[in-house]
Formats: sequence, C-alpha cells, structure tokens
Amino acid sequence: MRNIIKSLSLFKGLDSNQIDMLYSISTVQNYKKNSILFYEKDRTDKLIFLIRGLAKAYKIDKYNNEIFLYFIEKDMLISQIDNLTEDSMIFFSNISSIEVSSILTIDYKFFKKKFLNSNILTLKFVNRVLYQSNKIKLLIDREFIFDAVSKVAMMLGDDLNRFNRLKRHDIALILHIQPATLSRVLSRLKRDNIISIKQGIISIINRDRLEEIYKN
Repeated sequence: MRNIIKSLSLFKGLDSNQIDMLYSISTVQNYKKNSILFYEKDRTDKLIFLIRGLAKAYKIDKYNNEIFLYFIEKDMLISQIDNLTEDSMIFFSNISSIEVSSILTIDYKFFKKKFLNSNILTLKFVNRVLYQSNKIKLLIDREFIFDAVSKVAMMLGDDLNRFNRLKRHDIALILHIQPATLSRVLSRLKRDNIISIKQGIISIINRDRLEEIYKN
C-alpha cells in the first residue's frame, strides 16, 4: 500500500510520516473488466485514483445509448471534483473498467484537513483538478466545434497508440461518428499523405499538417 501511494505523482516528495498518514486512511479495491465502478449521481466522501488498468467516463442518453466522455488511465484522478469546499463529491458520469483495474480510495475529509488546509499538496492538487476540468473543455470542443475530420485528427495526434489498439467500431463510438464516416476520413488523410495505413496500423507521415486540422 505504501509503495502504491508513493508511486502516484500527486504524492511524490512526501516524507515517510506523510505517506504513513495517507496509508492509515487508504484502501485498495479491485475490479474485473467491464465492471461498473460508480454510477452517475453517486456520492462519495473518498478521493479516488486509478492505480492499475484502464477505465472510462460516460453517460447514457434518453435512448439508452452510451456517450463516451474520456479515458481514465493509471495515476489519474477518478473523483470528479467541482467544489473544493465540500467534503464529498457527486459523480456527473458513470465510471466503468475497460480492463482489470484497481483503485485507491482515500478519506477526503481527512486528506483536506491534513494536506490541503495545511498547504502541503494544495497547488499540486488544484493543478490535478484543473487538468481534469480541461478534459471536459476538450470534450466540449470535440462535440460542439469539431467536425468528423477534426475529431479523428485530434485522436490520431494525441492518442495514436490507443487508436491502433482499438477496433474501428469502438473508435467511432468514442468519437460519436458513424463507422463509415471514420473510414472515409482515414482514406482522405491517407490520400493527402498525412498518414499511412499498413495492415491496419496507422502511422503519421506529416504531423504538422495533421495538427493544423484540429488546432486551427
């Protein structure tokens, strides 16, 4: 447990006494693949980190369709924090495991008292929360500003390894576009010599031109 806590980037630099303090208020929970970790509107008084595996945040629309929001990777904060004054948090989305996963839970009220109110981890923690908020901003840009070409280009530019690991159907679901649209966009990028596709694996030939598509 202590090694797990020390491995998280938020807690780098803490001394042994501070690590022991966190150890005393922490637990680890394990989940199978495709398990629901939390439901939308669940309330928690725990600070929660993913320490192994891969998870996703998503919503369900009125037609019972899954709306993908973002991935949660090892060392990332699962807790969805929008108010630093409260001692508990409400999830604004569902969280489920994509792979076999483990989470670390920390008593949030105690953590605030000993680490945030004492100004030990305040700046790092605020930066972590802002990083999470920025993911939501990128999501808004992706859904309401970007067209299909920009969505695909951004995922290729920012997450090529995952793009190549996932099935095309799953990528289309993540980007909220039709599989046929995804195929047309990839063919266009290949035709414009921005990417190459060999045996289904995509490589970026011209990163500058790729980034121009979504950064502009």
